[in-house]
This record gives sequence, C-alpha cells and structure tokens, in this order.
Amino acid sequence: MKRLFLFLIALGLIPLGQAAKPNVVILFTDDQGTIDANCFGSTDLITPNIDKLAETGVRFTQAYAHTVCCPARAALLTGRHPQRGGVVHWTQGDMNSARGINMALEEVTLAEALKPAGYRTALYGKWHLGAHRDYGPKKQGFDEFFGIRDGFIDNYNHYFLHGTGFHDLYEGTTPVKAPGLYFPELMVKRALKFIDENKGRPFFLYVPFNIPHYPEQALRRHEALYKDIKDPARRSYGAIMTTTDYYIGQVIDRLEKNGLRENTIVIFMSDNGHSEETGNRIRVDKHKSGYPKDHFYGASGGGATGKWIGQKGTFLEGGIRVPAIISYTAKLPKGEVRGQVITAMDWFPTVLDLCGVNQPADALKLDGHNLRPIIESPDAKSNYKTLHFAWGYKWAVREGDWKLIGNTRNPSVTLHTLADA
Repeated sequence: MKRLFLFLIALGLIPLGQAAKPNVVILFTDDQGTIDANCFGSTDLITPNIDKLAETGVRFTQAYAHTVCCPARAALLTGRHPQRGGVVHWTQGDMNSARGINMALEEVTLAEALKPAGYRTALYGKWHLGAHRDYGPKKQGFDEFFGIRDGFIDNYNHYFLHGTGFHDLYEGTTPVKAPGLYFPELMVKRALKFIDENKGRPFFLYVPFNIPHYPEQALRRHEALYKDIKDPARRSYGAIMTTTDYYIGQVIDRLEKNGLRENTIVIFMSDNGHSEETGNRIRVDKHKSGYPKDHFYGASGGGATGKWIGQKGTFLEGGIRVPAIISYTAKLPKGEVRGQVITAMDWFPTVLDLCGVNQPADALKLDGHNLRPIIESPDAKSNYKTLHFAWGYKWAVREGDWKLIGNTRNPSVTLHTLADA
C-alpha cells in the first residue's frame, strides 16, 4: 500500500497537497509530576524546551493519563480503555519469561492506523505493553523499534533492577549490548536519525522516554544547576527533569533543522504522576546487573503536584492529572490554554483527524474523542461528563467535582471532592 501511494505521488496521480500530510511526533515522559515544568506552575525547574512548546501550541490543565505506566501507554496508542486490550495489570517484562500480560494484538495502535496512509513509523524508548517476542512494537505497526520492553532500566548497564534483574535493551527482538552508554542519549540519537532519513515522507515518531522515572541518573551538567536547592529529593528530581527537557529539545530542534517543524504535530504528555517509590533497592545477592545488595535505585519523591494531592499509583489527582501540550504551528492556535477535561485516549482520534486519515468502517470503537474543537476554541464543551479508571483491583470514577475511589477486594469506597482527591 505504502509503495503504491508513493508511486502514485511520483506520477502526479495524487495531488501534492494530499502527499504533504503532517508528520506526528509524540513525546511521552515517564513519571513527570502534575506541575513539573515552568509552564505548568513550577518555579524551581529549568524546562525551556517544554515551555517553548507551550508557547507554540495549546496547553491543557485538566489532562488525564492513568495511574501507572502500562495502562497509560495502552490508552495513548489505541484510543481505548486499556482493559479492552487486556492491560489490567503489569505486563510481561522479560522476553525470556512466560509470566505476565501482553496487550492483545487485536488492538489497533496509532501506528497501525497511520501506516496505510503512507506513514513511516518508529518507536524509540519504552514500550511496556508486553515483552513476549510474539507481541511488541513491530507486531503492532512500528517499522522500527529500539528501546526497552519493560518499565525501567539502569540507564548505563541497561538492566531491569527489580527482583534478580534482567537485561532489557532491544533492536526489535534482538538484544543490544551497549554497557556504559546512556540510554536516553541512545534512544534520542536514533530518533534524530529517523527524522533525517524520513524528511521526504510523512512519519509517525513515538518517543516514550524512560525518564524522569527512577533511577534518577541525570546528566552531570544538569545536576550542577540544582546545587543550591536544599531539599535533596527536589534537587535530584529537578536534575533528571531538566535532562528530560534537554532531550525533548533535541527532537524539536532536529525537526526545525530539517524544515519540518511547521508541518509536524508535536504532542507532549506524561504517563502518570510523579513517583514516591523511595524504598526501591537491590534485595538479593548476585543481582544480574552486577550491583551489590542494598544498592539504592528508588525515586527521590521530589516531584510536585501543586494544590493537588496524590502520586503515581493512586487515583488521586496527583496520580493521574498530568501535563499535556499539542503544537502544530501550521494550523493550530499558539500560546493558548484549555481547561476542558481531556484524556490520553483522545490523541488517537485527534491525530487521525488532523492527518486526514479515516478509519475503516469495521474499526474497533474508540473511547477517546477528537480534541480538535476544543483545541480550536476555548468555549467548546468538554467531551466528558464522567471519567473512569481501573487498574488491578483499584478503580475510580469522577463526575464533576466529585470522585469515588474503590477496590474490588474491599467493600468500602471513599467519596472525595477534587480538592481532597
């Protein structure tokens, strides 16, 4: 299909305007707190690239992803509630293990939806929707994949650190050994190369960062920027947040260098709130990473939620309300803010609309909504009266300023106002 599409363009049988479909870049950060960028309310972080993105696009103040990594990624990529694809708990992490869940192959990802329209697709970064070799990015629409299949790694030796550990760095399904090389640098270099090589055709580039998720291994020059912050947790988190912002800037700068920025839809969002998993450390002797027992790799707990309470792993606002921006300078407003409720599921139909791509009549029903009316008008009505989330045994429902939080293993539920939820 793609070859035919390009051939018809070359013959002039498809109008040039149709050929110049916008590129799509999704920058998905990992465990970034609700207000953890200057443009979202932080006063002590250095995030010039995220701030610039907000200046050239629309920033959302009621954006919801999910409570942890896996369901947020399923929602983003499929436009559907994660449980529809079986992502109801942690997905399989080790390719060589038979344990865990893998997102159903019947789910259609944004990459699969864009490919028939001539898009080249790539994922560089964190997958976390199942590590089994019969599943994964290259089975669900991505032409290229380089990164990690599970939830996090040490950024230098590329080992998953929970339990006894395992190596987790892949090119497709082939293990990659690159000890001592910084993973965020490796993945972004691949993203930049992809942009250079595909500047003459439409592409979908998904860059799911593994930072600021722990271990908080920031670039040294960014650590120095926070030396005067007294709180060690905020100092550590600030440094890794600025490192994240730096790599976001690398991707955007490469679009500009290639003259692609104006015709590229850039979406920025975090997968969930900041982590307070401060107790994580190696618990066993002879860990496969080589780290000794009691090696600390937990989060600092230094993220911020502003007036909201909660953190990653909860259905309180600080666990699920995240920063989000869309910037498409050729067609969408710049420097504006929207307060309507949006979710990670909404990017799927929004991107398809902006790219002029129609789904087939028998496509799976989406739960997300096209955000274009909201993006284009601050007076547009929200698409949601009720929000609901489920993960493991926990669930939450929000309607208006009220939120109900429960657990299927516990008959009691708690009712909150947004101010205390």
